[in-house]
Amino acid sequence: MADEMNLPKGELMKGKKGLVMGVANHNSIAWGIASQLAAQGAEIAFSYIDAMEKRVRPLGESIGVRVFVPAEVTDDASMDACFAMLEKEFGTLDFVVHAIAFSDKNELRGSFVDNTTRENFLRSMDISAFSFVDTARRAARLMPNGGSMITLTYLGSERVIPNYNVMGVCKAALEAATRYIARDLGPKKIRVNAISAGAIRTLSLAGIQDGRKMIAQGRQFSALKEDTSVEGVAGCALWLLSDLGRSTTGEVIHVDAGFHMIGLPDEAQDEG
Repeated sequence: MADEMNLPKGELMKGKKGLVMGVANHNSIAWGIASQLAAQGAEIAFSYIDAMEKRVRPLGESIGVRVFVPAEVTDDASMDACFAMLEKEFGTLDFVVHAIAFSDKNELRGSFVDNTTRENFLRSMDISAFSFVDTARRAARLMPNGGSMITLTYLGSERVIPNYNVMGVCKAALEAATRYIARDLGPKKIRVNAISAGAIRTLSLAGIQDGRKMIAQGRQFSALKEDTSVEGVAGCALWLLSDLGRSTTGEVIHVDAGFHMIGLPDEAQDEG
């Protein structure tokens, strides 16, 4: 996918070191972001869960990643080991990309009220929201000179999206957490933001019933009448993680071809 994307090359991230969490395959938004950061000179570490290592390692190596760290975000010992290894390899960090979310796909359909179990609610919240809080706390200790962190969210945090269910609640918590983290880490010159990306054909979207319909409707009802591009999301991430993003923190920035701002689609207006 990196070869297929039109990624501007340069030195905006030259000399900066950071962690990218959540690359699953060549269609991942996290992969697009990592590819753009590498094209701008960043030195990157990838974290992964054991089941993804065979996919993640070749992708990382193709853009010059040399540090690969196992990290299970629900396990404190695993996270301790992850950041100990990062400190050993890099010394300090300049940026973090958090692109991790999870829910049982069987609960991402139908009624949120009837289909959401306590077990999956708590696990989804742990992985999708608390993991950013935990990551931010650990990463901040390796950012003595300041830095930048981003996470990925979706419009289902603000509006009801069919079949998004518990993930919408988790993303709302994630966005609130982003603001509180930004408040706490601001005095340390660490900026913290979220990118609310439109629907993109990723492994995560495949787990949502009618995910392809979300892409089609996003294109149809967006202001730009186009799909959300991975390049667009990666470009926003580059801005936020580089020195260009100075003075921007605590924001949820929509990169969805303008879909989020449409209150009533033109087609619905014409029916009246």
